[in-house]
Amino acid sequence: MLPVKTFHIEDKIQKVHKEAKRTKQQLLLSVTEKIDRVDPFSFFERGGRIDEHRHFWKSADEDFTLVGISSAVSISKTGEDRFQAMENDLLGWMERVRSWNRYNKKGTGAVALGGFSFFGDFVSGKPWDSFPNSNMTIPKFLLTNDRDGSYLTTNVLLTPEEDPEDISMKIEEEKHQLLRAGEETSEEVRLEGVEEVRPEEWKKTIEEATEELKSGSLQKIVLAREVRLTFNAPASITSVLQDLSEMQNASYVFCYEHGGAYFVGATPERLVKVENDELFSACLAGTIRRGGTEEDDDALGDELLADSKNRVEHEYVVRMIRNAVERYAEAVDVPEEPSLYKLRNLQHLYTPVQARLKDGFSLLDVVKDLHPTPALGGLPQQEAVDYIRKHEFMNRGWYASPIGWIDGGLNGEFAVAIRSALIRENRASLFAGCGVVESSDPESEYEETQVKLKPMLAVLGGKE
Repeated sequence: MLPVKTFHIEDKIQKVHKEAKRTKQQLLLSVTEKIDRVDPFSFFERGGRIDEHRHFWKSADEDFTLVGISSAVSISKTGEDRFQAMENDLLGWMERVRSWNRYNKKGTGAVALGGFSFFGDFVSGKPWDSFPNSNMTIPKFLLTNDRDGSYLTTNVLLTPEEDPEDISMKIEEEKHQLLRAGEETSEEVRLEGVEEVRPEEWKKTIEEATEELKSGSLQKIVLAREVRLTFNAPASITSVLQDLSEMQNASYVFCYEHGGAYFVGATPERLVKVENDELFSACLAGTIRRGGTEEDDDALGDELLADSKNRVEHEYVVRMIRNAVERYAEAVDVPEEPSLYKLRNLQHLYTPVQARLKDGFSLLDVVKDLHPTPALGGLPQQEAVDYIRKHEFMNRGWYASPIGWIDGGLNGEFAVAIRSALIRENRASLFAGCGVVESSDPESEYEETQVKLKPMLAVLGGKE
């Protein structure tokens, strides 16, 4: 028995197809139904039988999960104007949506999921060969889970030339595969090798960066490094997502699949959220490990709050985010002092930002200006990005970039893609970075990246 109430969309497909033929344009049919509770991980796993283009998003601070399977509409952009170009195309498609959705639920309907590369002129190369510069996808099937239950949105692209009966049959077959209860089995996967990519050379780049900071106009540079893993068998992405969700429950858990490669992670860092014109952002910079006992943990937290290097780093981020938000929002509220944001392995300096979006501006306007924050790029922004491009010897791809979702009203949320890995078959590339200022010590920064790698290492078979 399917865990879904009987619901047929053939008549709606026929109706919208007639309009597509009459107007000679492509239209997007979007139908949302409430279904019996569906496990998002099982849904994601079963989606792999339909298409190698899946998306997963789990919120850090509320009961809210999105799982997208296959593609009704896929938009890719490149270049420095990619955020505006992406928004223009999304708005164009939203005008062509014919929606049946009687539920006032965010994350249902024609929702686009995806992300952007770190660099605007990013060209695919190893290990990011199958990833575009940027991509937002309106999935064919979208599962939305919140505290009230599960909702399934079916998005169907209808063209004048296609046979609506064939489309209806295929949709019903694929829905049956997605919602059919059954056991998922996976081969046991063991970690067989760990390779740190040029660690001593990386430490040398930290030393060189501190000299640059002392002599030039740069105030901070964020430099990242890569660790490569090999396994005895292809990694189970569903298992990785389940483990991340359990172990990092105060983080955004995400996965974006392109051409058999998976960008997956658990990031604590919200970039920006817009909901009914209310804007939320967060400043997260300054890191220390968790303690083994409550007393040790509190002492480490106090040490972080008192550490001048981390406080300077954090203040850079607060100042930049405040300035960016004030261009697009009013009634901006930023606390005077940071607090501690505690995760399983780490604790961070944290300052929330809340405001009200001004008329005429959108979520992607804010994303464009905030990326990259000083926590992921440096200051001044463009000079730091140029320095990273010249001196960092790994391909960032989508690492440290904006990832998230956006709906037809341009509400949505983007996080910063850190604590992450790119996985293809039996190999994975893990990424971690640190903020370099004048007082940075290469060995200390290396140790900080080791701590930041732990969340992904733990779920991929390494020691926590």
